[in-house]
Amino acid sequence: MRAVVVRAFGGPGVVEIADVPVPVAVEGQVRIRVEAATVNPVDLFTRSGGLTDAGLLPVRDVIGLGWDVAGTVSSLGPGVVGFAPGDRVIGLSDRLDVPLGTQADEVVLDADAVAMAPCGLSPVAAATLPLNGLTAAQALDLLGLSPGETVLVTGAAGAVGGFAVELAAARGLRVVAVAGADDESLVRGLGAALFVPRTARLGEAVRALVPGGVHGAVDAAVAGVAALDAVRSGGAFVALVGGGEPPALRGIRVVNQWIHADGARLAALVRLVEAGSLTPRVAGTLPLDQVAAAHERLAAGGLRGRLVLTP
Repeated sequence: MRAVVVRAFGGPGVVEIADVPVPVAVEGQVRIRVEAATVNPVDLFTRSGGLTDAGLLPVRDVIGLGWDVAGTVSSLGPGVVGFAPGDRVIGLSDRLDVPLGTQADEVVLDADAVAMAPCGLSPVAAATLPLNGLTAAQALDLLGLSPGETVLVTGAAGAVGGFAVELAAARGLRVVAVAGADDESLVRGLGAALFVPRTARLGEAVRALVPGGVHGAVDAAVAGVAALDAVRSGGAFVALVGGGEPPALRGIRVVNQWIHADGARLAALVRLVEAGSLTPRVAGTLPLDQVAAAHERLAAGGLRGRLVLTP
């Protein structure tokens, strides 16, 4: 079968389509025939060697790419309950040091990293939910804010930021969205109560809208200290990129959000999608063998939603 791998670090040209053995589901695992797999910034960071330089990914001969998957269960390992061959599912591969990711014809995941796919949603759209949806949900959990409090979301028009806006609004939080000026209507449509263009001095602009500053921030755009300045003393700040967290000034609790697979939580996000409360967004689709082009498009920026590969 085919799988997207890298054998050396560099630009998009190092990405390969390799012929690899079909993986076998062992105890507690499911094998999924991939119908859609999303391309995320972490794939570009892996391919460029950034994860290895950061000490998060040991050097190995072959590294598989891809975290998100939507597809159909093709086989079950011993002890798996709750799924059957033919089920439409989505899932998240959250390990870094693997020879095979989700950008392949087939992938094996632990059953507790998988959920039934949203009814009525295409595999392409469903594939955009696991990594970005769970990242947004887990980041909001770390903030620990209460209904009625105010949260700042940078990069609010992006894939993670858009989910964070919708999920925060659903929790009863008052959302201040930061995005490009052309995205104001988009993020307000996702549930943002207030808007600040990303070109503004965030601390001053946010505090003009929220005297004293927001209670917490989800920094999806890696704005760092500029976003921290918008948070009130003693508030909370969640950084989504390792090494992108600002210092914990003014008693602000600053934490990194490290994504982890969670099938039960993913199933809860699926229910929100089915209820129309969470909106997967697809920036475009490409066949598996055009993965290098997907890397180039993502690196160029400006996408609203995620690019999805369709094996």
